[in-house]
Parts: sequence; C-alpha cells; structure tokens
Amino acid sequence: MTTVGEILKKERHDKGLLLSDIEKKIKVREKYLKALEENNWNFFSSKIYIIGILKNYSKLLGLDQKKIVAFFRRDYEKNEEVKFKKKVSSSYLTSETKKAIRLVLVFSFLVIFAYFGYQLSLYFSPPSFQILSPTTNTFYVEDRIRIVGKTNKDTVVTVFGQRLYLGEDGTFSYDFPLHEGINKIDFLLTGANGKSATIEKIFYKKTPQ
Repeated sequence: MTTVGEILKKERHDKGLLLSDIEKKIKVREKYLKALEENNWNFFSSKIYIIGILKNYSKLLGLDQKKIVAFFRRDYEKNEEVKFKKKVSSSYLTSETKKAIRLVLVFSFLVIFAYFGYQLSLYFSPPSFQILSPTTNTFYVEDRIRIVGKTNKDTVVTVFGQRLYLGEDGTFSYDFPLHEGINKIDFLLTGANGKSATIEKIFYKKTPQ
C-alpha cells in the first residue's frame, strides 16, 4: 500500500525538484522533509506539526491537501506506538524563518515597551501648556488683552486665584489688563495626575515713540 511519504517523494521527483528546493519554498528544513518522505513520525515533536508541514508540502506539489492528510492519518493510526519528542521544538524551521520570528518578537516588545514608557511619562509629567494668542508680548495702545491658551482638557487652570473654564478641546481665555511697563501673569496648572506647574508669562506695554 502506498504511503503518504512515497506519494510526496514520487510527485517531487516527477516535478524535478530537490528537497533543498522544497526547503526554500516552504521554509522547512530538508531533514524534516526527508523524514516525511520516509514516514519517520518519531522525528517530529507532535502530530500537529506533521499535518502543518504536509499541507504546505502537498500544496506546493499541487496535490490535494485533504487526501494527503487522510493518507497520513491512515498510516499514523497503524502505528499507535509513535513516540514524539517530549519537548515542543521549533527546530524544524529554517534559520531564515526563526530569524524573522525573533525580529517580530523583538519589534513587538519594543513597541509595547515604548507605549508603556510613553504612558508613564504622561502620568508623571505636568500638564502641557500653549499660548495661542496674542502672538506678541509687546503692546503700545492696548489697555487690556485677551490671552487664549490651550492645555490638557482635564487640567485645572488658575490665574490670580481664579479658576478658568476650559473648552472641550482644552482651550481657555483670560482678559488681562495692561499697565505701563512690565506685566507678569502666572498660570497655575494642576493635572489629573496631581502634578502641578506654574507658567509665567510677561507682556510689555510701551509708550509709542
């Protein structure tokens, strides 16, 4: 009775392919392909590995995958004493495949590490702050300016003991009176993480020349 290994080997020979050719195409080492063709199931770590390789191998050769797996199950069931390797191993993979897997794992670890690092930096950092207007800090005729800024939407902003209302996007405004010379204003920011920061802004009012 023809075995699954004999079917694979015959079809490979008919197509003029070497085991090394198959190895390059399905990324499974030649010694494992040879073990399949010799029906040497003890060479593998589990039945599921054999079926996975059989499907790829038969697909490459243009064979019916379901029939090949059915032949394997028939042959396998005849030998209930098959002893697989106790330790599940990835040694059936080619070095290129294992290298690719390692790179994916390293990249995934770096992405996760960077994400959590970013989240931690956000948690331990004071709120962000930006003045949107005015875009200058020197004035000549204005007695009052409207300061528009932006911060994190969950931040508490206080100016001269007065809490400012924040919009949905974290923007706020404050009307600031100016007098001749230096005008200093402090924004006290308190984030949801409890971190606080004081931002000092200085505006100048000068007499026109």
